[in-house]
Amino acid sequence: MSKVIHLNMVTQRAVEEGEAMESGKTTQLYFDVCSLVEMNAEDIKELDINPNTVVKVTSECGEVIVKAVVARQTCPRGLCHIRQGVWANQVVPPRTQSTGEPQYSGFPVTIEPAPEARIVPAVELIQKACNKWNGQLLWPM
Repeated sequence: MSKVIHLNMVTQRAVEEGEAMESGKTTQLYFDVCSLVEMNAEDIKELDINPNTVVKVTSECGEVIVKAVVARQTCPRGLCHIRQGVWANQVVPPRTQSTGEPQYSGFPVTIEPAPEARIVPAVELIQKACNKWNGQLLWPM
């Protein structure tokens, strides 16, 4: 049985994400820098996986398949980061606590290895979220 780890999620912006957005959210570059979860090296070790392993991140409102990487910024044990955007939006709770903004930070998630799972491209994730996915892109990439 796969190990599962319980962490606190913080979504964030990153320079790499901003650069990738300039090339477009449907590009390989955007996919490569945004379809990941950054974790503390010790949490990755506790999960009994290697960096760059595909994982499933689950919150109270959804799940997403991304790649687990060792955080490049400070990330204490028990915390993980996912870049704001399409992949993060699959797990961000809609609570606003009267701010008008979803709860982008400070929500619990579980992370478990999913080595056979496929990381879904941005357009497909959006179309699935809107119940428009039929196995073909509705607009070209």
